[in-house]
Amino acid sequence: MCNNECDASTPELAHPPELMFDFEGRHPSTFWQSATWKDYPKPLQVNITLSWSKTIELTDNIVITFESGRPDQMILEKSLDYGRTWQPYQYYATDCLDAFHMDPKSVKDLSQHTVLEIICTEEYSTGYMTNSKIIHFEIKDRFAFFAGPWLRNMASLYGQLDTTKKLRDFFTVTDLRIRLLRPAVGEIFVDELHLARYFYAISDIKVHGRCKCNLHATVCVYDNSKLTCECEHNTTGPDCGKCKKNYQGRPWSPGSYLPIPKGTANTCIPSISSIGNPPKFNRIWPNISSLEVSNPKQVAPKLALSTVSSVQVANHKRDCECFGHSNRCSYIDLLNTVICVSCKHNTRGQHCELCRLGYFRNASAQLDDENVCIECYCNPLGSVHDRCNGSGFCECKTGTTGPKCDECLPGNSWHSGCQPNVCDNELLHCQNGGTCYNNVRCLCPAAYTGILCEKLRCEEAGSCGSDSGQGAPAPGSPALLLLTALLGTASPLLV
Repeated sequence: MCNNECDASTPELAHPPELMFDFEGRHPSTFWQSATWKDYPKPLQVNITLSWSKTIELTDNIVITFESGRPDQMILEKSLDYGRTWQPYQYYATDCLDAFHMDPKSVKDLSQHTVLEIICTEEYSTGYMTNSKIIHFEIKDRFAFFAGPWLRNMASLYGQLDTTKKLRDFFTVTDLRIRLLRPAVGEIFVDELHLARYFYAISDIKVHGRCKCNLHATVCVYDNSKLTCECEHNTTGPDCGKCKKNYQGRPWSPGSYLPIPKGTANTCIPSISSIGNPPKFNRIWPNISSLEVSNPKQVAPKLALSTVSSVQVANHKRDCECFGHSNRCSYIDLLNTVICVSCKHNTRGQHCELCRLGYFRNASAQLDDENVCIECYCNPLGSVHDRCNGSGFCECKTGTTGPKCDECLPGNSWHSGCQPNVCDNELLHCQNGGTCYNNVRCLCPAAYTGILCEKLRCEEAGSCGSDSGQGAPAPGSPALLLLTALLGTASPLLV
């Protein structure tokens, strides 16, 4: 590749971003390429953002194919609110501890109980080794914790997805972002004489998914440059996330995979004021076999419809309005008001219109959307508490910064949270031959002690006589010169 000329102004020699998504199979492969690291030591960092303007449920591994070496440092991030806020999905590094202050792990180290853990992996950041082009984000390996190693027990997975919102949200995105932080170096040091060899190049990005329609649609169409669910069951909205007008006889609910294998449609029923003849529903017997959809238009399995339950209406001066987050209300006679009971989807308030502590409002979602409240994900070691403001920013402890309080301010290092540096190689130097250990303490020679090795050990014991061999430094010694400088005088010290 170093022999191929790259010129963005010439179509035959350009490598624009579109080449990451064209048809692969040609030889040589087409690829996007970044600028080279000509501004070293300034970081060479690139963000690649993928947006669908639609909520997507991931169904298979995310696969990124590099034509350069795989990067030494990279973060895959996701958004659930159309790019307004971002959450880390997975960290990639040749040295996780050095790059992100995280112990290296792989998906195989996880379990059903830790499947949602955000990990840093060194598995895909091995520079220019053989077969080192591909980076994965393992969706199917995570499915396998519930469905078995060959994904044969899909009923178990569907049951977990149906009942665990955090698990559903983990595999749901509106946007993805690839943050390339450091190119593949391949050596310990960067070769500053040949900086043109360092760059990023990607030939293909594959994201397998389907439209999120809350199991109220079987088809997702591309209409007016947007993906849109063709909603059924008297539902409407971008994700079929609410009942149609005159079909609000009971609160909206998503379709359910349960009971396996038929499921429940949770159809919206006519409002009390619009009921004439009782509605008639048909049974549909689906075949739920796999999350991977062979037909591109098939975005969700068809589900059997439930028997219509009795409609609950608050028999008070005000209707029970909970925006679909509760179907029960209580009347407080003293206040002459109706309040919602047992708000779901991490909401709270008289009408389930507020978010629980530890969650913040999804500005891109309607108030009746199941995903209206997003978890703050404040770093427990770096934040004051687990709550955030309306923009998703957490309150950070002293020395800590970042939206989620997972970064350290200058002069601090991460040691189970950000701690002030005791020493470093810039301003806080260890004295008298001491060495700085992880910015937390100086390793002093045997004769010295103190935070910066600035004291003679014999002084603490009161034994710095002529017989101890550890008397005061001779004039002109480094320790004496350092003390002289600190006192702001060049005259000899009296001892």
